[in-house]
Amino acid sequence: MTVTPSSRSVATRHRSYPWCPQRTGVALDLGSARTRAWTSSRRMILDVPTVTFPGDSATYPIQRGTIVDTPGTARMLDRLLGHRLPRFGRPLVILTTPVLGGIAYRAEARTAVAVLRPRTVLTVPTARAVATAADADLTHPLLVVDIGAHLTEVTLLADGVVTDARCTALGTGDLDSLTPPTRITDAVVAMVTTMLDQDHTSQTLDAVQRGVLLAGGGALRPDITYPLTGRLHAPVRPVQAPHTAAVRGAAKLLQAARAHPSVPGRSRRPEPAGAGQGHRGRSSRSADAADACHEYGCSCSCED
Repeated sequence: MTVTPSSRSVATRHRSYPWCPQRTGVALDLGSARTRAWTSSRRMILDVPTVTFPGDSATYPIQRGTIVDTPGTARMLDRLLGHRLPRFGRPLVILTTPVLGGIAYRAEARTAVAVLRPRTVLTVPTARAVATAADADLTHPLLVVDIGAHLTEVTLLADGVVTDARCTALGTGDLDSLTPPTRITDAVVAMVTTMLDQDHTSQTLDAVQRGVLLAGGGALRPDITYPLTGRLHAPVRPVQAPHTAAVRGAAKLLQAARAHPSVPGRSRRPEPAGAGQGHRGRSSRSADAADACHEYGCSCSCED
């Protein structure tokens, strides 16, 4: 397991759980090859292979952006984080998701994350997390290319919201003597070209001209990044530490969400009996959590 320290400010006096209003938080990035996690209690990135051992052999519960073994994913998360969380705590979890993963992926991921006994689960598109890690200016259109081990995604963000996206089941883990890096470059160029052709606005063109934000392990390979710059005729900017950008962005969103006054677990004034039953019958806690995650570009699932 790889442990990456992250910057930490000078700690102030902190009340112990469960009396502390700022409860434990977890940021998760579930990749096909690597799973990365950040916890607010340790403030470091945990980096492990996405693998589980139900018997004598290893299995891979996540393949090319799809959770194929939900119980196996849960076992992996429990092994990685179960002993690192407070015994009686219920953490706020922010989970990155493939941009085209859809409702099915989010449902399977939340089922697996339930092993951590979360109070609230917020999901955020990986591209939005990458942009957050890079401190990108989201007031302008932004094109994010995430080249992972087994999946490559191209996402257009406008005002921080996904407006168009493409993906291909190809990544750096597929490269060998028969699959050169140019295959990935060709795939990215083809996806961007399709987005340009099908965009009846100027957003995609504006984003390309401003420069492409590159993340994932593929951003560390010059044999991919340099040809990509020439083929797109646009600047390509790898984010710092691109292989951990998604989980670092999720961690920044987590810290912002935990400070939001409407997230469950924050101290708040008592409400009158019967109050807070808006949002189609949801409790005020669930409704307020939804307000918070909409502000940060997430979607949420809450337990009362």
